[in-house]
Formats: sequence, structure tokens, C-alpha cells
Amino acid sequence: MGYYDLTKEERVQFYNSMKDEILIDITENNLQYIPMYSSNSDTYIRKNTYLILGRLYDTNPSFQNRIIQILRELMKSENEKVRQTAVNGLGEIGKKDAGMVLECFETALVDQHHSVRNAVIGSLKKMGQANPKPILSFAKKHLHHPEAEIRREVIHGIELRGRTHPEEVLPLLEEVQFEKVKRVKNMVIHVFGQISYKKGCLEKVVSALLKWENKELVNEALVEILDVHVRYQDFSDKTYQKAKEYIDSHFNLY
Repeated sequence: MGYYDLTKEERVQFYNSMKDEILIDITENNLQYIPMYSSNSDTYIRKNTYLILGRLYDTNPSFQNRIIQILRELMKSENEKVRQTAVNGLGEIGKKDAGMVLECFETALVDQHHSVRNAVIGSLKKMGQANPKPILSFAKKHLHHPEAEIRREVIHGIELRGRTHPEEVLPLLEEVQFEKVKRVKNMVIHVFGQISYKKGCLEKVVSALLKWENKELVNEALVEILDVHVRYQDFSDKTYQKAKEYIDSHFNLY
């Protein structure tokens, strides 16, 4: 039975039991319950695990070193669900304290399982939104990594920050404008679409793209931006027509 198969009252009871047992692992120098919950097949149980750890880290300074120690230990697990939960837990901590978390992400970025690597992307996104400076520095460090998948992951990881502060991620995207690997290049284009549709963002994106040397990629990015204004029409600051008029006033796209 999954977490959301329980009634509301049962979920509250289950959550409180989880928290009590996780506290046992933390306070009694034990590792029984956290690995058990971290490996659960139910996504929401795993999510509760890393959210509880994140909240305990925030509210109980005396637990912080122990929680970091536990998460580092979980990163060594043979079970990818456990490693995934650990990365997500580190992401919660990294919204305030990024230093030691980013050290662990160096390993997680090359994890053999895609779910762990995806957890890094998700963690970078939420950390970048709340604690951007170290995350943008981390991304910049890996923009030219020899492994294409790592380049793709860190570019994806700065997307969420770019949605509200495109001016902070545009210089990083410019650095990879001549990316040759299609999968990475497509991620650059995808991020342009994602950072262009909120209020005041299209103007900043267009201003940056006017200075780019790779005109082919610029055109592909502009097509994606207009497509996003169709797909996200209910959330976009501008209608597709207004966005197209603005772009056409600066570029001879067609």
C-alpha cells in the first residue's frame, strides 16, 4: 500500500512515525530506518525521508554534522533509490549550506544510474533558486567538462534560477553557444525557452542573443522561445503574437 493509499489521518500518523524513527537513527548513531525509508518503492515515502532530514537539519544545529554524515553514507549504497534520496536530501540542505553538498554532487553527477543524476539536476534547480551564487559557480566550473552528459546536467540545473533572473544564467549559456553535442545543444535551446516567458524576461534574453556569434543557434533558440509562448500561453507574460512582434522587431528570423 502506497503513502497516498492511506487516509489523511493514517498519513499523519505514518509521517510522525517516520520522523520519530529517523530521529532514532540520528540520535542513537544508528542506521536502520533511514536506509529502509530511502529505498522504499513509494516516491512519496522517499520524499518524506529527505524532507524530514532537511527540516531537522534546519531546526536542530546539533544534528547537522550527523545528518551530513548519514547522507554521505547513503551515497555509497548499492541501491540507486537510496543514493537518489541522499542527493535530494543534500539538495534540501544546499538551499542554505551549499559548500559540502556540492562536493558530494561531484560524485553524483557521474553516478551510473539516471535517477541519481536526475536528482542532482532537481537539487541544483531548487538550490539555485534559493542560494544562487554557489550554484552558478558550480555550473560554470562544469560547462566545459569532457563528459557531455555532465555539461547537459549543469545547464539543466540552472534553468529554474533563469526563469526569474535570466541575466544571471545568460553569460553561462553564452559560454556554450558553440556546443557540438546535439543532446547538450538541445538543452541550451530548451533553457532559453524556459527563461523567456515570464514578465521582463524576453527583453533580457533577446538583448543577450543579439550579441551572440552563433547565429544558427540563436535562430533555433528564438523558434523555441516562440513555441514556449504557445505551449505556456496561460502562464506567459506576452501572447505568442506579442512575443513574435517583439522578436521580429530585433531579428530577421524568417
